Amino acid sequence: MDAEGLLLSLELASGSGLGLSPDRRASLLTSLTLVKRDYRFDRVLFWGRILGLVADYYIAQGLSEDQLAPRQTLYSMNCMEWSLLPPATEEMMVQTAVVKGRFMGDPSHEYEHTEIQKVKDGDKTFDDEVVIDKAVSIIPRGALFKTPFGPIHVNRTFEGLTLPEAKKLSSYFHFREPVDLKTKTLLEKADLDPSLDFLDSLEHDIPKGSWSVQMERGGTLVVLRSLLWPGLTFYHAPRTRNHGFVYMGTGEKNLDLPFML
Repeated sequence: MDAEGLLLSLELASGSGLGLSPDRRASLLTSLTLVKRDYRFDRVLFWGRILGLVADYYIAQGLSEDQLAPRQTLYSMNCMEWSLLPPATEEMMVQTAVVKGRFMGDPSHEYEHTEIQKVKDGDKTFDDEVVIDKAVSIIPRGALFKTPFGPIHVNRTFEGLTLPEAKKLSSYFHFREPVDLKTKTLLEKADLDPSLDFLDSLEHDIPKGSWSVQMERGGTLVVLRSLLWPGLTFYHAPRTRNHGFVYMGTGEKNLDLPFML
């Protein structure tokens, strides 16, 4: 969710029962404004909170003018002091893949494994954030547009989806580089608008049924929740520009979902 509308966004996404205390909200509102200024980001997104056993990690992302360019990820333990997380390397991804269970909430904590001796909690935080982000970062169709020259920008003319459109999974895209779209044939792409339909749609996600679409607040708010990554909430108020997502969970994937559907 965009840091500039943080208070409204947290209120709209509060239907899942997880939120932030008033002092945490105030701290985030102030500190993320400074992060945007100091790092010269075009936009700053409050990505969410990963719940740890000792303490929680608060995650934010800095975006450049090209919305799909590599993002910078920051973490904080107190919502005031932010630190950049290093880019995830292939070696780090392999190492953290063997670590199972909850986060400790201490970046210096080291996990031990029979094959790989030590993995730090801070490294695991960033790698898991990358994996979750690729799976559940969402935008509504039309919120971004692709220029003929390639860069992706925020669509200033976007006025929200209509109510019938907002109820369909096909109206929502993954906010990352497309994967499935590149495998489609020219015939399958014939009805797509290249300036708007340049991302992967949620309707093709596997397993089928991994998303829950619900209407809240008397039908004025559409809420999507991920059943594969419990804790992810996306909201959109139809016919308005208000939309965003936030993750507040333990960082654990629901591997039993295919057997539950």
